[in-house]
Amino acid sequence: MSRKRRGQPIHGWLVVDKPLGVTSAAVVGKAKRLLNAEKVGHGGTLDPLASGILPLAFGEATKTVSLVMDGRKSYRFTLRWGIARSTEDAEGEITATSEVRPDHAAIDAVLPRFLGTILQQPPAYSALKIDGQRAYDLARAGEAVELAARPVEIFDLRLREMPDADHAVFEVDCGKGTYVRSLGRDIAFALGTVGHLAALRRTKVGVFSEADAILLDSAGESDHSPPLSDRLLPILTVLDDIPALAIPVASAQRLRHGQALPLPASDWGVLADCSPETVLVAIAEGTPVALCHREGENLRPSRVFNL
Repeated sequence: MSRKRRGQPIHGWLVVDKPLGVTSAAVVGKAKRLLNAEKVGHGGTLDPLASGILPLAFGEATKTVSLVMDGRKSYRFTLRWGIARSTEDAEGEITATSEVRPDHAAIDAVLPRFLGTILQQPPAYSALKIDGQRAYDLARAGEAVELAARPVEIFDLRLREMPDADHAVFEVDCGKGTYVRSLGRDIAFALGTVGHLAALRRTKVGVFSEADAILLDSAGESDHSPPLSDRLLPILTVLDDIPALAIPVASAQRLRHGQALPLPASDWGVLADCSPETVLVAIAEGTPVALCHREGENLRPSRVFNL
């Protein structure tokens, strides 16, 4: 006997502005309850001490989460000079102090070192796994945690303001896997001091920005705001910047059944410039059918949308 599914089959993206002091999981759970949704995921966890953009994927949109998480992200963060903490943010215990307070010129001089592809050692208090266990669980248990440095991409890094001698506010555009806490730690070290993140806000994830975001508490079913379901963005929103190939409705069923679709060279269109690794979306009459890639003269589905 099949198990009855709970919730309604809702498909699309909801961009939430996560407040401070709550977990990403709590935001996901609240949105799922408010929409009575059958299935929901998110495009990148934010720590409780961080605020900002948390894109939520509902239903078939969950099949595009990896595209969002692989995209660029932007953050605004405040570094507190002179105090290092175990978690590299304001939550942890003090592990070191310094009297050095860098000035504007010194900061501007070191920032170019952090542009491009750099090696970054993730924080001990992270969700990365060591022999099957989360690093933060080992760290909280008192074990020494040392994670290997790995390459990350920093596209832009800017000093925005210095409200006082102890604090500096930065903005960064970065790639997948970047830990802003570790970036702040390393900037402080490069300036001959120590530091930790006093504040962190994510301002952009892929195609989603603060202009798209809503606060769940203010986006309910009141007379003065549209229903939450009206704030859903279509699945195609996150597919705007990948190649799209229009196919006949008759061919869509073949892809939906996981079968490759033969395409003569005259019908390649965007496929002509695509490598086998390029992800593209097949669309029939405005509806996404599948994420695909080119396989010789065939279009091979990798993720099929049941819409």
